[in-house]
Amino acid sequence: MSIKVSAPGKLMLLGDHAVVYGYPCLVTAVDKRLYVEAEIIESDNDDIITPQVKESRFVLESIAYFKEQFQIKESVRIKTKGDFSHQVGLGSSSAVTVATFKALGLLFNKPMSLSELFQMSYRVNLLIQGVGSGFDIAAATYGETLEYVMGGKVIEPLHIKSLPLVVGYSGLKADTPFYIRRVAEAFKSKKEEMEKIFKSIQILVESAKKGLQTGDLSEVGRCMNENQKLLVQLGVCTPKLDNMISSAITAGAYGAKLSGAGGGDCMIALIDEAKRLSIEESIEKAGGEIIHVNVNTIGVTIES
Repeated sequence: MSIKVSAPGKLMLLGDHAVVYGYPCLVTAVDKRLYVEAEIIESDNDDIITPQVKESRFVLESIAYFKEQFQIKESVRIKTKGDFSHQVGLGSSSAVTVATFKALGLLFNKPMSLSELFQMSYRVNLLIQGVGSGFDIAAATYGETLEYVMGGKVIEPLHIKSLPLVVGYSGLKADTPFYIRRVAEAFKSKKEEMEKIFKSIQILVESAKKGLQTGDLSEVGRCMNENQKLLVQLGVCTPKLDNMISSAITAGAYGAKLSGAGGGDCMIALIDEAKRLSIEESIEKAGGEIIHVNVNTIGVTIES
């Protein structure tokens, strides 16, 4: 018997970096998913088939932790498949971790609540990366669009109807741990200044949350633009991302910003659907690649 599950990738809407210091962020799940198939095998060793090598360590650690927690002796075969490459920064490592735990729980009849699934996945994430707030784990677990505070202190689905976004990939894989460390070094030397930036980001997150809940997209866009200015102050934007962001705004986006740690990966633009094409074209002219995703999508789920 094999079990197949999937978990979504994510996009950070507002609160990048500040979330690592205990401030809230807004994150949305995307419909690019990671699929995990699990079965029990007659073997002394687990068999892991992951086309994207980066994910294999997350799968290995998840299996080891699950077996330790539930005293499992049998060996398993895990196969993974992704709708997206780990290159684009949509959170493939987190999605594969959550999906692996969910699949193993079903395979060995060990029911886990979403909260337990989140905590186990977050633990593996910290074990491997050493740093991380867990917002991508929350998106993979719960789906939808969430307000999130580090370690899962707050995981609040916003239950919004729609979120018209354009996503542009810069063509460069971001080194997330490098940028997290860079901000951490700045935090040590300029703590007061950095806390001021993070508090400003928190105010924007709270305003954008209200805007999303009331459908006031121009307010959400304003918050995104202000958040982007603060990320530039943190030194995590690149000229290429900057160019893609300003091109989107010039073409009529409500707001645009980088999404994630910066230094590469993706930018997002909040748009009026009527302007989608011209905004996409302007991002492409600035050298970006449009990634077509639906957002605000379901969390970890069993695949038939």
